[in-house]
Amino acid sequence: MKTFGYVAQSPEAPLAPFDFDRRSLRPNDVAMEVLYCGICHSDLHQARNDWGWSSYPLVPGHEIVGRVTEVGPAVTRYRPGDTVAVGCMVDSCLDCDQCRRGEEQLCRFACTQTYNDRDRITKEPTFGGYSKHLVVREEFALRVPSGLDLARVAPLLCAGITTYSPLRTWKAGPGSRVGVIGLGGLGHMAVKLAAGMGAEVTVLSRSPDKEADALALGATRLLVSSDPAAMQAAASSLDLIIDTVPVRHDVDAYMPLLDIDGTLVLVGQLGPMGEFSSLPLLTGRRRISGSPIGGIAETQEMLDFCAERNILPDCEMIRMEQINEAFVRLERADVRYRFVIDMASLRS
Repeated sequence: MKTFGYVAQSPEAPLAPFDFDRRSLRPNDVAMEVLYCGICHSDLHQARNDWGWSSYPLVPGHEIVGRVTEVGPAVTRYRPGDTVAVGCMVDSCLDCDQCRRGEEQLCRFACTQTYNDRDRITKEPTFGGYSKHLVVREEFALRVPSGLDLARVAPLLCAGITTYSPLRTWKAGPGSRVGVIGLGGLGHMAVKLAAGMGAEVTVLSRSPDKEADALALGATRLLVSSDPAAMQAAASSLDLIIDTVPVRHDVDAYMPLLDIDGTLVLVGQLGPMGEFSSLPLLTGRRRISGSPIGGIAETQEMLDFCAERNILPDCEMIRMEQINEAFVRLERADVRYRFVIDMASLRS
């Protein structure tokens, strides 16, 4: 399938138009025209090889909403015209113990990432959603519930499930007390989702400037983490903390906020962390954990949950040709809170 998109050819190069071929449909494949694609901070990291494993040419994009254009002969779930969504993975073995549990993101043989990866069968590079068309295995295409604003659904496929999964794993809900560190693309979704689950939500910020935003998103309060007296007064006040900070940072200040058996979950930072003290872990039986995205079933559950409660990210729409400007703004956190590309701006 001939298609086109925007590509990074090297860590230093700006994204630029790119003509390329999508693989032919296998019997269990779905082809789609991409309607909207969210911009994740990891797109910026991978385009610039910040993590050291990028392979070029690289077409980013793993928050994708589209319309089915063609299906393979073995496909039973979708037909042309259906609206579907694709997140961070497009395949896995579907046979190991983790895949059989619905945890495809933890596949023992590694799930196939939507971009910057290799196809499980042909080994050709996978290219993401900054493009006009996509081909995906049927099981990894998700149903978009009716009633959701399609222009705002895309970030749910990464920012949404990345924060929904730990909230579900650690049973956030009525009576639970959830803290959220960072109020960006991930953080604002964590606040909305935790509040939607009925939890009491505290946003942790180094300054009080974001208090109005935090409350508007559904938080109960904002706690200023640079205020020692306020932090001391909040000791043992949280059951779960979702840490969305995407860069290396110190977690020691946040651990005393957890009650006994509380958990701080890292969902933003990839790579080495600074040293931390074991004292609050040992004295309060507290934990530091990590969480990736969720599995396919959990991602569908998240989409349905958002539809039932009308939970959607706050988005700024851009055209595809504005991608390099958006990357610059993303790097300086100049977006509230998620960019989405309207793919109608690509040439047909």
